[in-house]
Amino acid sequence: MPSSSPKLFYARPSSYSRRSTVLIISLLFGLSGFIFGFITISQQGLGYKCTFSKPLSVSLTWDKSSTITSTRSSSRGSSGISDEGQKRHKVMGFVGIQTGFGSTGRRRALRQTWFPSDHQGLQRLEESTGLAFRFIIGRTSDKSKMSALKKEIAEYDDFLLLDIEEEYSKLPYKTLAFFKAAYALYESDFYVKADDDIYLRPDRLSLLLAKERPHSQTYLGCMKKGPVFTDPKLKWLVP
Repeated sequence: MPSSSPKLFYARPSSYSRRSTVLIISLLFGLSGFIFGFITISQQGLGYKCTFSKPLSVSLTWDKSSTITSTRSSSRGSSGISDEGQKRHKVMGFVGIQTGFGSTGRRRALRQTWFPSDHQGLQRLEESTGLAFRFIIGRTSDKSKMSALKKEIAEYDDFLLLDIEEEYSKLPYKTLAFFKAAYALYESDFYVKADDDIYLRPDRLSLLLAKERPHSQTYLGCMKKGPVFTDPKLKWLVP
């Protein structure tokens, strides 16, 4: 019998194996994308803050020529950057919540209800309503109170600090300083003064102001009736 030469057989990769490899690679890519997205969302949910975002809190001082110089404050203290000569921030309305050193509990209550408690929340509220909100406070010679205030600013970043002594007897001067500072920092159609013992609806305030926006020089609030007190010794002094 003629001898038969040996035959060699080569296994061909089946189409099933190729499909399996493609599926495995696709699953790996999908899983990595899911993990990345989950980590990103978790960081946002835990109050992740951008390290390079511009601080919102501002400290203002006046020189003898009545020129206002503002300095941004952050969790690391003053940024050392003066805003003098910079363009004013444009909003429909600037709302200053008047507060004091003894009103820590009131500010906490507001942050737990309608007032955003973080940097991003304040920005989102401004974008949705056209209103910028800040707590307005002066200064004190009490170092412990100023230290506590600095810690609160570092945590919440929602203050506008005025270069005026924070005293009940000087509230008229604080009000005047507030409007002066607000006008210097914000190009706004409305400047709103409110106290820290109120529950405010920012959405409704935004709608109210939007209706009055076409009318220039609009005043909303309580108009004073009766004599104007100009004596500095009187309680209801109007400077």
